[in-house]
Amino acid sequence: MKTVKVSVVTPDGPVYEADVEMVSTKAKSGELGILPGHIPLVAPLEIGAVRLKKEGTTEYIAVSGGFIEVRPEKVTILAQSAERAEDIDVARAKAAKARAEKRLQDAQEHVDAKRAELALRRAINRISIVERNL
Repeated sequence: MKTVKVSVVTPDGPVYEADVEMVSTKAKSGELGILPGHIPLVAPLEIGAVRLKKEGTTEYIAVSGGFIEVRPEKVTILAQSAERAEDIDVARAKAAKARAEKRLQDAQEHVDAKRAELALRRAINRISIVERNL
């Protein structure tokens, strides 16, 4: 089966590198499915999961925005933050979710609602990645 090389990189360094059969993720313009030989593309990413199909299994990586660059032989994901499912601290993600929900419920003038909403989306994404990986 044909494969494409995938690299997921953050400002802190590489998170993932492997040859996979398919990459799926959510860009701002919609869902992307990338196979080997895909046409060149650059797109901004949403907070969400990157699904990597490899040898009959699916691996998940939580990304918090960034960009995807697709070339026929390589896919590079430049993310603000990215975590493999096995590296996610579930307790920390649940605590972040609870904090963000509390900030949104107690919305006052000094609370940045947009920032709290993004924190909530990131926490929910991280929790769902772990649950999918079980």
